[in-house]
Amino acid sequence: MAALALPVAKAVIIALLLTIAVEWVARGATTDVGNFLLSASRPGKTTVALLALSILCLDALLGRRYQSLLIIVPLTLIPAFVSNQKQLFLSDPLYPTDFLFARQIVELLPVMVSQRPWTAVALFVGVVAGVVAIVYLLTHAWKRFPAIAWRRRWITVAMTLPILVGFGSMMDYSQFSWLRDRLQVIPMMYDQKENYRHNGFLLAFAFNLPMANVAAPAGYGGDAMAKIPAADIPFAAGGGDHPDVIVLMSESLWDPTRMNNVNFSADPMPVMRENASGNSFSPEFGGMTANVEFEALTGFSNAFLPYGSIPYQQYVRRPLPSLATFFRAEGYAARAIHPYQSWFWNRGEVYKAFGFEDFLSEENLPALDKRGFFASDDALFKEIMREADGMDRPFFFFSVTLQGHGPYEPNRYVRNTIDVKGNLAEDERQTLATYAQGVKEADDSLKMLMDWAEKRERETIIVVFGDHLPPLGKAYVSSGYMGAQVATRKAPLDVMKREHETPLMIWSSRSGKQDVGTISPAFISRHVVSLAGFKHPYYTEFLGEVEKKYPVVDRYMLVSRDGEAKADWSMKGQTIDPLIRDYRYIQHDMMFGKEYSVDRMFPSHAWIAQPAS
Repeated sequence: MAALALPVAKAVIIALLLTIAVEWVARGATTDVGNFLLSASRPGKTTVALLALSILCLDALLGRRYQSLLIIVPLTLIPAFVSNQKQLFLSDPLYPTDFLFARQIVELLPVMVSQRPWTAVALFVGVVAGVVAIVYLLTHAWKRFPAIAWRRRWITVAMTLPILVGFGSMMDYSQFSWLRDRLQVIPMMYDQKENYRHNGFLLAFAFNLPMANVAAPAGYGGDAMAKIPAADIPFAAGGGDHPDVIVLMSESLWDPTRMNNVNFSADPMPVMRENASGNSFSPEFGGMTANVEFEALTGFSNAFLPYGSIPYQQYVRRPLPSLATFFRAEGYAARAIHPYQSWFWNRGEVYKAFGFEDFLSEENLPALDKRGFFASDDALFKEIMREADGMDRPFFFFSVTLQGHGPYEPNRYVRNTIDVKGNLAEDERQTLATYAQGVKEADDSLKMLMDWAEKRERETIIVVFGDHLPPLGKAYVSSGYMGAQVATRKAPLDVMKREHETPLMIWSSRSGKQDVGTISPAFISRHVVSLAGFKHPYYTEFLGEVEKKYPVVDRYMLVSRDGEAKADWSMKGQTIDPLIRDYRYIQHDMMFGKEYSVDRMFPSHAWIAQPAS
């Protein structure tokens, strides 16, 4: 045993240095790293011990000292660096599910490089140097590492592997572990920022690995589903004189005039402001567009899914009810339109599961004029009008715009027609000027679409909402609008509304705008179906009851109709309103469960997904 003391001591020192490096890189500073390692209430020492055991075990399995570092160092430091970079643009650290859409990050690299070229050069040089170093070690130094005797290898594996396996079995955050609790490894899936801060990058990342496994809520089953009231509203195929419907999710659409201490020479969104119905309370900030889209199309909520998950990537694996299936069952054509590639956010497969008949993407749309890197709203809306004019039956169009996508590099537009003044650095002012110009052009395009709709014989409903606030970086802090570059996830209601509300317009060419106040994106579907003149057991009746009581259903906050906010409502030990419980039951039933509710709640989906032979 004495012969093992020196290798163990070396492994502990290496593990300590690696832990410091990982936390430093992931946090972007040494702040709190010392406390993480030394505090008795934090699992820093546990992390060091687990890394040391991993080094010893893997070395023993490979047969030579320090060979494990060629695997462990890149697998820990690279994700830590990616997590740090992600938090510069979004409000969340790196999750395991982020790797499901790595291709999207690669596709967007040209945009990011154009905004931060020197950072891109430094990153490229660092990657090349790292690859060269690893190749050198693999080809020249591999066999020079000290060999480990067979007997010592077996002893080491026998001592370390059971401990590692045992600890791994405790990483299911949905189950309480007395030992894990004693080690101060505390899963905080309801607050991922605190989860990563308290547990450190490696343990928090590990906690998120099982998030693809969504457990059934307590009490879910056939009997529970049968007790949920469902209105008996049969559907009847045939559009009749019902209106055409166009729903537009406008990329990063937000009202920049809400910023403190910033003046604009003109209102960038007069049309949207005049016709505003209220606000959409986005569950996201600066990105994760698909999560907002998921709510708006299905009427389901991200609040009932694991934090950091992406339904489009992880959970949409079978036909799901949506506005598309509803309108198709009523005799409508259902078409999705988005001027980017169909694989992005897995939309090609998701739209099939949602019941869309067609998806017009960059692959099969005509070439659209661009503003900067992305298709302009003007060109997209003209294509929507062209498609609509060619329809011979009522239609439901859903489109996601692209022009408003960040980053908002200076000189994206030849001329910015709105001057921006305020206590901002020049690069921040230029960023905000570029963004404001994009909002103005989106507003101009919306006016063109509304003017066209008013001239049509058939009533046309147009719904527009922003998916999330734009990633404006330091401009938020400099203007005093937010305390950080990214929005908070948990805060008092006034702060949450300031950092998560986006414009919402629900408008008819005959009846004008509808006033709805501030609502979660999941409730937009209710107003679309209702304004179109339909009733539905889920979209108008059940969701209607939920919205009457809680117009905002957020993962961390329920907001009642009278404006009272109930924070942390979903945490263990909290009494959940039976209405919210049933909402969660229905969603789980249709996404993961036995579909007990399909015939009663979603008759149109049952007809589309399983047509009669």
